[in-house]
Amino acid sequence: MKQSIRLVLLDHHELVREGLRTILHDAPGMVVVGEAGTYTDVLPLIRQQRPNLVVLDLQLPDVSGLEACRQLLVKRPKLRLLVLTSCTEPATVLRTIQSGAHGYVLKNVRPDELIRAIRTVAEGQNYLNSEMTEQIFKRFCTKGDLDKQSVKDLTPQELRILPLLAQGLTNKEIAQQLQLSDKTVNNYLANIYDKFGVKRRAEAVVRFLKEQPPSFTPEVSSPSGSC
Repeated sequence: MKQSIRLVLLDHHELVREGLRTILHDAPGMVVVGEAGTYTDVLPLIRQQRPNLVVLDLQLPDVSGLEACRQLLVKRPKLRLLVLTSCTEPATVLRTIQSGAHGYVLKNVRPDELIRAIRTVAEGQNYLNSEMTEQIFKRFCTKGDLDKQSVKDLTPQELRILPLLAQGLTNKEIAQQLQLSDKTVNNYLANIYDKFGVKRRAEAVVRFLKEQPPSFTPEVSSPSGSC
């Protein structure tokens, strides 16, 4: 029998934590084993409860969320981190990913998408929803903050995968849509990362969107919230 995902909630707003507990209470295969309002308070919880995944906000009263991500992964390299925040600033999204977070979603997320994000991250994949993909595109692809990266070396199958990646689909969903095995999709993604010279899903999406055909438009919802 598959083990439940053991979750710890890290957010300085008690009301937010209460809402998360309510959402996750009836989610199959998930159990909230602890919660904290500060980074300092979450450390003993993680030592005692040994969660699989921490859902955390970037705005903490004692350390920055970015530093929390870095330090948590130093202490427990196999811990999975999903950032749940109101910050839509694309530069912050990329800094968060670079700090080791495995997923990034906004606090206006639907409950079903939050559960989907948790499952995706817990299964060892990264999660960046299509709304944040669009925000990153607007910020970086229009201002030229990234070096121009050609997609000419990609194979036709790799070019089919990238738009789906940019729409926020998980590896499993991409495999189902293209009628491929999960392993085959993972291999294609590894090749894409290697050709782009990146290590993370979000970085590959940004480099693809920088040269996307004009006809391609990611599925997005209206952004809300700020840092």
